[in-house]
Amino acid sequence: MKILFVCMGNICRSPTVEGVFRDLLQQHEALQHVEVDSAGTHAYHVGEAPDPRSIAAARRRGVDLGSLRARAVADSDFEYFDLILAMDQDNLDILRRVSPAGQQHKVRLFLENVTLDAQLPDPYYGGDIGFELVLDLAEQGCSAMIADLLA
Repeated sequence: MKILFVCMGNICRSPTVEGVFRDLLQQHEALQHVEVDSAGTHAYHVGEAPDPRSIAAARRRGVDLGSLRARAVADSDFEYFDLILAMDQDNLDILRRVSPAGQQHKVRLFLENVTLDAQLPDPYYGGDIGFELVLDLAEQGCSAMIADLLA
């Protein structure tokens, strides 16, 4: 299975979720069965590392985001990935709008099966605590996905 996590700029939410998911896959020795990546709907930060606050918050929980680099969603992603998970409704709308015919079924909200709100909030509006909240929700969402994959 190939999963792509998507937020706006690919420097905070989606790389955080990618790192948490990758870490959990390794803990469950299932990494060889699942490929993960992250991207942004906007090309604002292509080639940049995740936000330093995302890196620091993840590092405090034993997750390394330091090697990740931002990239923009490519047309080929819709064909390549089995599942494309948006971090919020705005990114979901963009992904559905640009996805080729026949590929829309792959695009969903990351937290749609975890929380009623289903939005992974943008940490920039919550200060440093916002980055911790993103990690809390990333861990919940990724744990639920791992449980589904291993079921």
